Amino acid sequence: MTWVLGLTGGIGSGKTAASDYFAGKCIRVVDADVVAREVVEPNEPAWRAIREHFGEQALLADQTLNRAWLREKVFNEPQERLWLEGQTHPRIRERIIQQLNDATSRYAVLVSPLLFESSQHALTQRSLLIDVPVELQLKRACSRDNNNEEQIRRIIQAQMPAEQKRQLADDIADNSGDLQHLYAQLDTLHHSYLKYAADS
Repeated sequence: MTWVLGLTGGIGSGKTAASDYFAGKCIRVVDADVVAREVVEPNEPAWRAIREHFGEQALLADQTLNRAWLREKVFNEPQERLWLEGQTHPRIRERIIQQLNDATSRYAVLVSPLLFESSQHALTQRSLLIDVPVELQLKRACSRDNNNEEQIRRIIQAQMPAEQKRQLADDIADNSGDLQHLYAQLDTLHHSYLKYAADS
């Protein structure tokens, strides 16, 4: 069984910078967001179920999901959201477990923005939170995604409060400085994780 680190953080916190660091150390990274997109690709079982349930309006011309339409639909109809989650969440979890078990690196990293909210932390042996002050989070997320501040604030408010994440996380890396500042912390943590993995 692979020793797994759960990596999380809010939007604009620097999760990708951190996961790229681990990947650079030849550590297998499994990204929950990537897996979530994979399970609804055309002709996947979840995609077929969605098409059957919602009809062709749930698809774009290229047969990929019409995410904007679906978001609107499930936002306005909680029952439909529950149905959709029932189709996707078990498949996402199954595929994450499979990819983590297939890892051949000395440990593996599961990157998930909703690590605690989705109970995916149960698949990990330890958790690392990439932490930044909210104002910096807003600034980085706005400049990166060309999103407006209001949208980003809504996303932040919909996620678990940072204080609660800090209490749940085993380790915290402060990403309010530059990349070197982040990497210096990750270097120390990486050596700890190698040891934990070897001892498990």
